[in-house]
Amino acid sequence: MIGTPTTVEDVMTRAVVAVGRDADFREVADTLQRWRVSAVPVLTGDGRVVGVVSEADLLAARETDGERAQALTAGRMMSAPAVTVHPGSRLNEAARAMARGHYRRLPVVDPEDYLLGIVSRGDLLKVYLGDDRELVDRVRFELAATLGPAAVLGTDLRAEQGRITLSGDLPDAVTPRVLETLIRSVPGVADLELRVTTAA
Repeated sequence: MIGTPTTVEDVMTRAVVAVGRDADFREVADTLQRWRVSAVPVLTGDGRVVGVVSEADLLAARETDGERAQALTAGRMMSAPAVTVHPGSRLNEAARAMARGHYRRLPVVDPEDYLLGIVSRGDLLKVYLGDDRELVDRVRFELAATLGPAAVLGTDLRAEQGRITLSGDLPDAVTPRVLETLIRSVPGVADLELRVTTAA
């Protein structure tokens, strides 16, 4: 358990490519191409994140405004407000935020929205793909320690790329809701599927 990444701060990249609100279409496009990223945070002059501008935003601007898109700034093209996470956010929270919005990366900010880093799907996958067997062991340990050994008897627990599947019979005292809350709190769990029945 020691050394296992649990928060965004453990896996985020601190060196971040960003643009200002006044960056024009060409500057944004060149930045994306040069650094081989699909999106960059848009910052105020003092370093606060106010939005994100992506390849999709550039394509939408080109589609809507044609040649006039060249005169648009990042502030006009960006998606705002930016979806961000904090360094102390749990990895599964970041994973769910990415999944909900279909984002590839999220800016990491402090409480005043100053940019601290970036966390990507790849950063999370390094954790989730590290060892699914280890993740199963962590989940099994958490369930047994919290609910007692009987909670995991008669169940089948599996992990695939951070997605936990639990099937089988549960003791009367254990509800699926409690089970879900416990499992989702385990670091490294990206998603969960319960296929359980309560034993009579």
